[in-house]
Amino acid sequence: MGYKATLLLLLLVVGYGVSVSMGYREEGEEEWGSGEREGRGREKHPEEEEPSFLLQDSKKVFRTDAGEMRVVRSFGGRIVDRPMHIGFITMEPQSLFIPQYLDSSLIIFIRLGEAKIGHIYKDELSERRMKPGDIYRIPAGSAFYIVNTAEGQRLQIICSIDPSESLGLGLFQSFYIGGGSYPPSILAGFDPETLTNAFNVTRKELGDIFTRQQGGPVVFIGDSRAPRVWSKFLQLKEKDRLQPLKRMVGSHQESIEQEDQTKWSWRKLLISIFGEENRKKGDRTGKAPDSYNIYHRSPDFRNRYGSSMALDASDYSPLKHSGIGIFYVNLTAGSMLAPHVNPTATEYGIVLRGSGRILLVFPNGSSAMDAKVSEGDVFWVPRYFAFCQIASRTGPFEFFGFTTSARKNKPQFLAGSNSLLHALQGPELAASLGISEDRIKRFLESQREAVILPSASAAPPEMKYHKEETVMPKIIKSFENDMIMGFD
Repeated sequence: MGYKATLLLLLLVVGYGVSVSMGYREEGEEEWGSGEREGRGREKHPEEEEPSFLLQDSKKVFRTDAGEMRVVRSFGGRIVDRPMHIGFITMEPQSLFIPQYLDSSLIIFIRLGEAKIGHIYKDELSERRMKPGDIYRIPAGSAFYIVNTAEGQRLQIICSIDPSESLGLGLFQSFYIGGGSYPPSILAGFDPETLTNAFNVTRKELGDIFTRQQGGPVVFIGDSRAPRVWSKFLQLKEKDRLQPLKRMVGSHQESIEQEDQTKWSWRKLLISIFGEENRKKGDRTGKAPDSYNIYHRSPDFRNRYGSSMALDASDYSPLKHSGIGIFYVNLTAGSMLAPHVNPTATEYGIVLRGSGRILLVFPNGSSAMDAKVSEGDVFWVPRYFAFCQIASRTGPFEFFGFTTSARKNKPQFLAGSNSLLHALQGPELAASLGISEDRIKRFLESQREAVILPSASAAPPEMKYHKEETVMPKIIKSFENDMIMGFD
C-alpha cells in the first residue's frame, strides 16, 4: 500500500512539472502577441502550409500625421532559402524619420521624391541626398535618420529588411536615439541620477531634452507642427549640427584621463551615434559609399519589347555586406519576360507601375500560381522555380525587387532564342520529347526573340485569372486613398 501511494505521488509530481513547463512556454509565446505566434510558433510541415507566392501578411508599424511605415512579412516555409521582409515608408513634405538604429540591415530604394539620409559610417556622420531610383544600404546597428527634402511632395521608399541579424522580437526592432514620451528614447530607460551624471546636466535640463517629443517616429520640421528640438537640429549648419549634444556631454577635446569613466562612456556613446563634426559641403558628407541610381544605368538587356537589369556586388559594393542583389524590369504592353529559372537566389518583387500576370510552376510541373498583379503588389519566387511575367495589354508593366544573392545573376531561360533547349538541342532532347531532331529544330527556331518576347495574344485586357486573385485581400492601394502600399 505504501509503495502504491509513493508511486502515485511521484506520478502527480512529474505530471505537475510537465504542465508547468508547458504553461510557461505558452505564456512566453502569448507575450509576444498573436501575430508573432503565427510566424514563430511550431514549425509546420510543407503539407500543412500551402505557400502563397503573393505576399499578403502586412503589418502597420506606425502611423503619424507626418508619415507611416508598413511591412509585408516574408513567407516562412522550408522552401525559403532566406526570408526577407519588404518595407514601405511614406513621409510628408518637410518631415523627419527620427534618429534610430535597427537590428536588421536595410537596402533603401527611393520610389518617389527626394531625401537626405544621414547615418554613422566608421564613427563619422555621413549624409547623402537621394533622388528617385537611388539605392542605399544602412547596416544593422548603424544610427540613421531620413529627411524628406522635396518641396510639396511625399517621399515614398521601398526597402528590404534582412532579419538574419535580428533579435527575433518581431519583424524588426527599432532603437530610437531621439524620442520622448512617444516614441521613448533608449536613454529613457536609465534612472535620472545616472543620466545627469553621464551628461553632466541638471534634472531640469535632462527633462527638457528627453520629454518634449510626442509626435511619433516621423515628425514635421520647419513649421508650426514641428517639435522644436528636431526643427532646430536640422536648421543648424553642418559644422554646428552636433554642438547641442556636445554641450550636454562636455567638450570632446578634453582629456579622457581627467574625466569620470561613466561620463566618458556616455560621451563615447553619443559621439558614436551622431558622429563627429563634418565641415564638408554639398550633396555628400562623410566617407560612406555613395548611392547607386538604377535609372541612370544602361540595361543589361533591351529590345523593342522591354528592358531588364540586375545589380550585384560587382556593381555596388555595399550589396556584398548584405548578400542581396537588385533587379529591375520594364515590359511594354503585352510583352513577356520569357519563362526562366534563377538557380542562385530567391526573388522578392514589387510592382512599381502597371499590371500584369505572374506565372509560377511547381517542380512537378503543375501550376503554382497564375495571378494578376498591379501597382504595389508584392510577390516572391523561390530559388529553382520556373516562372515568367506577362504585361497587360493596357500599358507597360514595371517591377523592381531584391534577390537573396549579391553574386552575378545568370537566369536560365526555358524559351526564346537563347534558351536552354537550344543549348541542349540534339538527339537526346529529341528522344526525351519523343519527336525527331528536325521537328524539335523547327519548333525552337519558331521564336527568334530572346529574354523579352512579344505576347499580345497571351494577355487580353479582360482575361479571367486564377481564383487566388479573387479571394486575396487587397493590402496595397493608392496613396490617393491614404493607404501606404501603392504609388501615384
